[in-house]
Amino acid sequence: MGDRLHVETVEAAKQNPAFAKALTDLLFQLADDDFILAYRGSEWLGLAPHIEEDVAFSSMSQDMMGHAVMFYEMLEQLGVGKADDLAQLRKAKAFSNAILVERKNGDGEYNDHPHYDWAYAIVRSYVYGLYKQVRLEALMQSSYAPLALVSRKMMTEHRYHLMHWQVWLKQLANSTADARQRLEAAIAKVWKDAGELPHLGPNQDDIVQFGLIADEEQLKQKWLTLTKDIFEKAGLDWPGEPGMPQERGRHGEHTADLVQALATLSEVYRIDPAAGW
Repeated sequence: MGDRLHVETVEAAKQNPAFAKALTDLLFQLADDDFILAYRGSEWLGLAPHIEEDVAFSSMSQDMMGHAVMFYEMLEQLGVGKADDLAQLRKAKAFSNAILVERKNGDGEYNDHPHYDWAYAIVRSYVYGLYKQVRLEALMQSSYAPLALVSRKMMTEHRYHLMHWQVWLKQLANSTADARQRLEAAIAKVWKDAGELPHLGPNQDDIVQFGLIADEEQLKQKWLTLTKDIFEKAGLDWPGEPGMPQERGRHGEHTADLVQALATLSEVYRIDPAAGW
């Protein structure tokens, strides 16, 4: 972590413009990652392998969306904008999520022949979830007290999500040859994008210097160590160094998949942003 700076309140954060800017950049990454992956999770409603999983996946996606709301509300408290507007009205280039979370679930569209990839959903959710665990642990030591507090609250809920994905990973790894083959293909696909997860964007130096979170290398090594242990216990080959996508989501570069996701997500909200529900 950086120095021993400790900021207790949003009012104190606002008094230091450089600190507030670094905090804002980090919060957008946290919020956008959870917001977009929660949406991709919601697209499994009615399509999961069985009804119990349908309920479970929907519930975990709602939890993740709730986490995104907490981060957007922290941005609102900093005076960045209304939380709902930040989630629903920004264009794709203003988003800071990693490319991994915006990828479509598979071929087709939710309402038009959705040939989604369940193994990809499991691997993506679990790999992201393991990184999120490492990130939340680092945020619990953050110099910004409200962020440390909300991260501790999220961790309790997040541990149950990880247990769920772990069960699925082991089941697919030790099931039929077809399931194993699909799982290994999903790991290869996820791993091509996964290397971007620990990146902290163009303002990484200030984010770390202000002690908001550990640096990229620490986050990366803890996440890789944790993930490698999980893979080995499931009897899976370690894929090695994770790849980087062509686009850099932390820098506002995104695929057409995010544009499509945002158009669907905000379709109703954009009709009348001032409407009450």
